[in-house]
Amino acid sequence: MPTITQRLADLTQGLGTFAGIARVIVLLCVFAVLTAVLVNFLSAKQSTAVKTETRSVVETGSMLGFFVGFYCLIRFQIGVVSISTKPITVPLVCIGLVLLVVGTCVNILGRLELGGNWGNQVRIYNDHQMVTGGLYRYVRHPLYASLIWMFCGGALVFLNGLALAANLCVFLPAMVYRGRQEETALAARFPEYAEYTRQTGMFFPKLWTLK
Repeated sequence: MPTITQRLADLTQGLGTFAGIARVIVLLCVFAVLTAVLVNFLSAKQSTAVKTETRSVVETGSMLGFFVGFYCLIRFQIGVVSISTKPITVPLVCIGLVLLVVGTCVNILGRLELGGNWGNQVRIYNDHQMVTGGLYRYVRHPLYASLIWMFCGGALVFLNGLALAANLCVFLPAMVYRGRQEETALAARFPEYAEYTRQTGMFFPKLWTLK
């Protein structure tokens, strides 16, 4: 069984390769987002501050469950697409890394902008605020959008077609479902939310919001 010293030596040696650098970037992005989620839980408001709550099957636990399944596909190379041509693989990996890094930045910034309005379940707090500035000016759900982008990025980095399909066919619909639940609650609390929904894209900006 490899010792810690051997593992560190292998990691250091791997940093000198394109694949090694890509893996380190992936690891840092995942660590950053998981840390941000933990901070959200530690700083979440108490139940006494909740005005209304809707329980959802799509919450942090089920999202982590999907992440574990996604990781297993990557770790055990289930669904890997065999492409040996570097002019194809290198651009795909680079696109994947960009999606991962941008997704990580958007996720963390979105959490900061959301502030105390975050909730694991669909919650409306007594002092709930309608956040429409910053990233929320361009997309209604930057946290969910960023996770979708990151899973796409991870699938591209590891050239895993099954992981990409799982993201698009399982995780994306789950995010749409959760997003609709939140929008129903917010529309009931804020009459102006309906207009915000018409003006702002769910996961991708509408053209006029980019002006």
